[in-house]
Amino acid sequence: MADAAHPDLFGFLHIDLNSFFASVEQHLHPEYRGKPTAVVPTMADTTCCIAASYEAKALGIKTGTRVGDAKKICPEIILVSGDHAEYAKFSQDIAKAVEGVCPVAHTPSIDEMVCQLMGRERQPPNARRIALAIKEAIKTDVGETLRCSIGMAPNRYLAKIASDMQKPDGLIGLLPSQLPRAIAHLELRDLPGIGARTEIRLKAKGIHTMPELLALDRNGMHKLMDSVWGDRMYHWLRGHDTGDNGAPVASDLQKSLGHSHVLAPEHRSQEGAWAVAHKLLHKAAMRLRMEKFYTGSLAVTIKYALTREETALVAKLKKHTSGIQHAGWGMEARFRPCQDTLSLLEALQGCWKQRPQEDLHQKPFFVGVTLRNLIPEDEMQTMLFEEPGNRSQLSATMDKLNLKYGHTTLHFAGMLTAKDSAPTRIAFTQIPVQYGTDWM
Repeated sequence: MADAAHPDLFGFLHIDLNSFFASVEQHLHPEYRGKPTAVVPTMADTTCCIAASYEAKALGIKTGTRVGDAKKICPEIILVSGDHAEYAKFSQDIAKAVEGVCPVAHTPSIDEMVCQLMGRERQPPNARRIALAIKEAIKTDVGETLRCSIGMAPNRYLAKIASDMQKPDGLIGLLPSQLPRAIAHLELRDLPGIGARTEIRLKAKGIHTMPELLALDRNGMHKLMDSVWGDRMYHWLRGHDTGDNGAPVASDLQKSLGHSHVLAPEHRSQEGAWAVAHKLLHKAAMRLRMEKFYTGSLAVTIKYALTREETALVAKLKKHTSGIQHAGWGMEARFRPCQDTLSLLEALQGCWKQRPQEDLHQKPFFVGVTLRNLIPEDEMQTMLFEEPGNRSQLSATMDKLNLKYGHTTLHFAGMLTAKDSAPTRIAFTQIPVQYGTDWM
């Protein structure tokens, strides 16, 4: 029951766009509407669906379903190659529509937005009217196929939970007087921050259900999570305001940036993998400069597909999300902090030369390049000796041209054969940023 300290008011609306990528495709292509549709990174049976329409979800096809399996479930499924730039534009258009009703306070991902309610907006009838107006604004101003589920709650954590409780086109409110019993029916995995590994750890400690979790006092939650996260979750689940309102615990500084890519069949060779890795580095280095960082290390990861016979020879194997049995290799190089492409390319070449050459490592299908140990530009001390060849000026000149005409307009020769491969892929948790004519 609500009391004076915790009155029955909402503090936040969490807007979750339903089947966002697939809904955008159905908006752009009316012939897809009402039909099972899936967005895929590449047109290959070994890759996975990155989004599925609700017609596809009704058949059991969802994010992560292998394309080959989706075709078996529904031979008529419409497969669409994802367009990151298009989804980024729609995300911005939806944000503008929402802003016309209520200011957007946070954007956790490309398909989520959070509005903080103030004053009389917090009263349940007013909050509900705002939520319904947001739904109508998205439908009217952006597209009728674009639906959203909205969660209303006293803090951000519960608002996120509420937005997942009814899909599609849901509207659920969790008031302090209803807590925590209103969420007792949920599964542990329904709570943000509790993934597969955390669930296993909780079960090992005797917590298998939400009622068991909710029965713990604050000290019990702290011991269970072995951190202040437990204290916060205890308060969040009861509708209390802990000062950060359920927001993810933010790092003081971005620690890394990078790109990875599942290789198209024509690039599943040593030469093709190098060309794609070269392009991924080109993109990462450009982002590094646009986001005003230096980096002190570079990590490269390669995954190699194995035949059935090779699989039998290897004791420990991992399975890629595509279902491909593979052997993996990775290496990290450390160096004096820099941000120019040539210096980073030298580091990548140094790692690449040390990749394994055995028979098990001849069919690369995945490449990833990550820049780590990021240092903000304003924290970098002036170098006593400038880098050779005015590399920073060269990179700055390349950036100017690539920002104006497209990020692959001017590049080093090593990535020529992969110039048009490894396009920017969709990442739910990465808010897209437009650099010149491209989204990254």
